[in-house]
Amino acid sequence: MTLFRRAAVLSCIGLAQPVLAQDQSEAPPPKVSIAAAYSEEITDEAVFIGRAEAIDKVDIVARVSGFLESQNVDDGALVNEGDLLFTIEPDLYEANLEARKADLDRAEANLELAKVDLARKEELYKRDATPESERDIARANELVAEAEVKAANAAIQQAQLDLSYTEIHAPFDGRIGRVATSVGDVVGPTNPPLVNLVSEAPIYVNFSLNEKQFTSVLEQYGESAASLAESNKSPNVHVTLPNGTELDETGRIVFVDNRIDPLTGAITVRAEFDNAQRLIIDGAFLSVGIEALEPTLQVLIPQAALQRDQRGEFVLVVNDKQMVEQRYITTGDTVGSAVIVADGLREGESVIVEGLQRVRPGVAVDAVVASEQPGE
Repeated sequence: MTLFRRAAVLSCIGLAQPVLAQDQSEAPPPKVSIAAAYSEEITDEAVFIGRAEAIDKVDIVARVSGFLESQNVDDGALVNEGDLLFTIEPDLYEANLEARKADLDRAEANLELAKVDLARKEELYKRDATPESERDIARANELVAEAEVKAANAAIQQAQLDLSYTEIHAPFDGRIGRVATSVGDVVGPTNPPLVNLVSEAPIYVNFSLNEKQFTSVLEQYGESAASLAESNKSPNVHVTLPNGTELDETGRIVFVDNRIDPLTGAITVRAEFDNAQRLIIDGAFLSVGIEALEPTLQVLIPQAALQRDQRGEFVLVVNDKQMVEQRYITTGDTVGSAVIVADGLREGESVIVEGLQRVRPGVAVDAVVASEQPGE
């Protein structure tokens, strides 16, 4: 390149630079939407993993052997205490009961005969007409006859009990599962259960607190482990169902274990829920939340303002000079569409919620208040 051409290029560059600088200085600051950090009384809630447990559940087992004569309920049916579920063929047990009654009649007749014989031997003994040994034998025979009557009565009770077991009734209100047998099957105590029965309402939810958490709860409520379940100040308990829906019921603590598990360092706590909608199912895993006794004033911002990098979570703050500042913060739980700020931000400070991609720290912005302000 000749000296003349280089001078021409430099001259063009020199002419272009002032124009570019002029364009940059005249460019308007980017527009962003801001929202002010606000304060609100929040009732803190500690969250744990819990598991639902039916208050009553049982495997229904036939207590006598025989052919299953009838099934009176369908799979999954709701039943009430006392409802007839199954019938085992009763003929054999009815016949056995009649035989035991006949045994009782025979034993009572033998007892009457023994009494008559003893009375006769007593009279003869008084007249010295029979030896004392004969009288003693008659007395022993009477005692044996009395014992046979008692045994016959006991056998009747057992036969009546066996006969009653041929009808299987629901021991409590609940819902049965899938029936595992069919009419005509031979069932008995050694066979698998006929069906299981689970009570659905109310229901327990068990969860565990570590030593530190449990001690904090006791201190906050001013109760001991023994009195927490009985106290009027017992904390409210909430559950979130497996699909993420919070149950519209409040549970209460009804049991606290008497020791810390040495393997887990945690203590088991049990809450009871009415479960009116039957949404808590026995065996289900749930998120359990315990409310704090008193609400505390917390600073909140919209979740839309929150950003993260390798150092942690931060927000872009617009100061009173309309300049952008990067501020690292410590966050807490989310409350609806907002997040609690534990440290790094004061009430009233403005954070950018829209237009984040157009700005960076240290630049001026044209800030407008977002149309929907949180906390209003």
